[in-house]
Amino acid sequence: MMAKVDEQAQSAGQSSLVNDLSNNTQSKPKPRRGRPPKVNRELEDTKAELIRSGLAQLTEKGFAQSGIDPILKQVGVPKGSFYYYFASKEAFGQAVLDSYASYFAYKLDKHLLDDTNPPLMRISLFVHSAIDGMARFDFKRGCLVGNLGQEVDQLPESFRPKLIAIFESWQQRLQACLELAKQQGEIAPATNCKLYAEHFWVGWEGAVSRARLVQRAQPLRHYLDCFLAGLPR
Repeated sequence: MMAKVDEQAQSAGQSSLVNDLSNNTQSKPKPRRGRPPKVNRELEDTKAELIRSGLAQLTEKGFAQSGIDPILKQVGVPKGSFYYYFASKEAFGQAVLDSYASYFAYKLDKHLLDDTNPPLMRISLFVHSAIDGMARFDFKRGCLVGNLGQEVDQLPESFRPKLIAIFESWQQRLQACLELAKQQGEIAPATNCKLYAEHFWVGWEGAVSRARLVQRAQPLRHYLDCFLAGLPR
């Protein structure tokens, strides 16, 4: 199948080159309408499947311990064809991290921006949703960002600023929710929301790690209770 895709890609590239060379004597062709070429759809679909498979591997084993072979085998991509989709293992890891960050940001926004619930209740609902997600995979999968943060010294340096930026975006989201809780009188007016938001995510990674270790939700529930109880009232 890959040979067929390669032949189609090569043919498409030659066709594009011919069009470019003929632009000097012919008018510029109109853009094609309708669906994109099948080869492009197949490429993007396979890349998405590789990212999903990689996400499962990395959330369970981390980056350093995850081999490419099991990921390729699950998707049905020949080993020699990996670099047709990603320039390197580093680029693949970055793509998986970007996908996870987008998913987690959506999950946070879904709960923390839900104005049908009071701000502190939104935080509780987010945590319980995360617990449900971990339980769905028998607590074998953790937080990809936390996993990579623990092994950052073994990763390409390009991961460090990206991981820091992701953590900061999570903190900003939680800080905004805590600021709203302060405005609505749920917590004390003098509460340092920025500090408490940072504290939440530092402790969160430890709670997720412990939940994976004991394979149950109790550490996350305890962490939530302690965090909410510790907010100034």
